[in-house]
Amino acid sequence: MSEIWEGLRQAFVLVVQLDSDLVEITLRSLHVTLSALAVASAIALPVGAVLAVRRFRYRRFVIAVLNALMGLPPVVVGLVVYVLLSRSGPFGVLGLLFTPTAMIIAQVIIIVPLIASISHQALRELWAEYHDLLISLNTSKVQRMGTLLWDGRRALLTAALAGFGRAIGEVGAIMIVGGNIDHATRVLTTAIALETGKGDFALALGLGFVLIAMAILVNVAIHWLGQTEREGLW
Repeated sequence: MSEIWEGLRQAFVLVVQLDSDLVEITLRSLHVTLSALAVASAIALPVGAVLAVRRFRYRRFVIAVLNALMGLPPVVVGLVVYVLLSRSGPFGVLGLLFTPTAMIIAQVIIIVPLIASISHQALRELWAEYHDLLISLNTSKVQRMGTLLWDGRRALLTAALAGFGRAIGEVGAIMIVGGNIDHATRVLTTAIALETGKGDFALALGLGFVLIAMAILVNVAIHWLGQTEREGLW
């Protein structure tokens, strides 16, 4: 029991003193996750808008696939990306394996279905409200989707935050494609796994505190956005 308390004390000291390793790993985690979030949002939000506005033959099938992919196992994603980026793979010549870029690609694949599905649900409700008005104004499909994306920006931000929450806590895929290389691809989750295995509980707990703090901040932001959305505060 005394070892646990001593580990907690050392972890607190590391966080308060802004330990250099702790800061480096945290900043790298944010860089990878925010980059993946930006790319995933640029893909997923238009997809959500298209599914809300347009009616096409396989629309229901696409929606069902997106919903199913929300539970896609990250380890499988990591394995697929690893195969594609390995030297014998089709994109091996790019030399992206065991780099932050490979980690970003894996996270993008993981969170695109989540963001697209949530944004589609939000924009579908907004489209039902705006449908008659936008049709009467003789707007183009692009204008309709643009209007929905702008007016539904708070709900879409909630979708993006949900994607961020899943990406920042991911370990399986980025461990496979990143390799957990010190000063190169080591992020919060992979560092926690490594330091725990080494018995360095102080640094592992310090990293865990930072990760928990990020998760709490994201959940508070999602809750606050949900409250303002229901109250109609724009």
